Amino acid sequence: MPAGKPVDGIKLAVSRDERHQGRSDLAWAITVGGIGTLLFAALLLFTWNFATTLFLIFAGMLLGVALTAMSHRLGQLVSLPHALRLVIVCLALAVMLSGVVFLGGTTIAQQATALSNTIKSQLVGVKAFLDKNGIDTSYFELGSANGAASDSAKTAADKTAADPANPVTPAPPSPQHNLPSASTLASSGGAIVTQTLKLLLGTVSAVGNFFIVLFLGLAFAAQPAVYYDGLLFLTPAKYRARATVIVDRIGETLERWLIAQIITMFVVFAVTWIGLAIIGIQSSFILGIQAGLLAFIPTVGAIIAGLIVVLASLASGWIAAVSALVLFLGVHALESYVLTPLLQRQALDIPPATLFAFQILLGVVFGIWGLALALPLMAIVKVMIDYFRSTDGTA
Repeated sequence: MPAGKPVDGIKLAVSRDERHQGRSDLAWAITVGGIGTLLFAALLLFTWNFATTLFLIFAGMLLGVALTAMSHRLGQLVSLPHALRLVIVCLALAVMLSGVVFLGGTTIAQQATALSNTIKSQLVGVKAFLDKNGIDTSYFELGSANGAASDSAKTAADKTAADPANPVTPAPPSPQHNLPSASTLASSGGAIVTQTLKLLLGTVSAVGNFFIVLFLGLAFAAQPAVYYDGLLFLTPAKYRARATVIVDRIGETLERWLIAQIITMFVVFAVTWIGLAIIGIQSSFILGIQAGLLAFIPTVGAIIAGLIVVLASLASGWIAAVSALVLFLGVHALESYVLTPLLQRQALDIPPATLFAFQILLGVVFGIWGLALALPLMAIVKVMIDYFRSTDGTA
């Protein structure tokens, strides 16, 4: 059958073309997948190495969103241009901060010093209690002088217990009249210089980070439309409509959450300050400030603030400490069951266990920045997930 041979040749050629096309598609898929994997790894490496810088930029964006939200709230009361409303908001915040500093600066400094001394003394008491009960606290050094004195007293107590008829009193520390050597002076001077440089560098870094966040926040709040349009311009035209919806929802969510968070922080500060003052705690004002600031960090911040309050209240007696613990539980209940559901029911709806796990993860990986900014990052991720789930469901 000579007529059938060309047909078989055509089929064979077609099958070879299909195999060649399949191999080409597979090679293309492997190439694209490899490039995507490398880009994702490069993105992770970049994020890891420049995490602090990225968190600073994100904190500046949050400050800009907060200032813009307050400016919008002011615009609902008075009809003024955005720039003028932003100036009024910034001046009002500056006046409030200056009033707190000038009117309560001395009180804050005194109470901060007293709080530091109180916590140190309580830690010394905790160490002595653990030593008394046979728990090793060698890793918990609070000073060589105190350690030497306690060792001397412990040795005397052991000898007295061994021979009760001849009690032994701890020997007083013998005075040293020898002048330190040149090497000792040099090493001490080097240690002092090193600690001083660390303190200066830490202070400069903290002040620099503060001004970076402040500048970025003011820049974002002054011209929000410029950065909004620029972000959408970077998006491909095919997906620009979706990107617009997502960015708008993220902005609205962060605005509502920040306004609610500011109100919550102020209420926590006021209730803690007034409650501790009624109990009779000396450092009530500074403790109220730290409780209000730590209220920005959900769950973890409340636990840290409660531990500090109870530890500082132990110096005033067990009754004051128990009263402070009851106050802390009441403030935590007010925040968790009244303020958060009332103010943030339309802003965020994240399960507590999910949020806590995300906080711990970012806190372990990125430190204090990840712990503090975990909730707004989680809010952004949730907005994007909700949007794509809704679009897939309607498609």
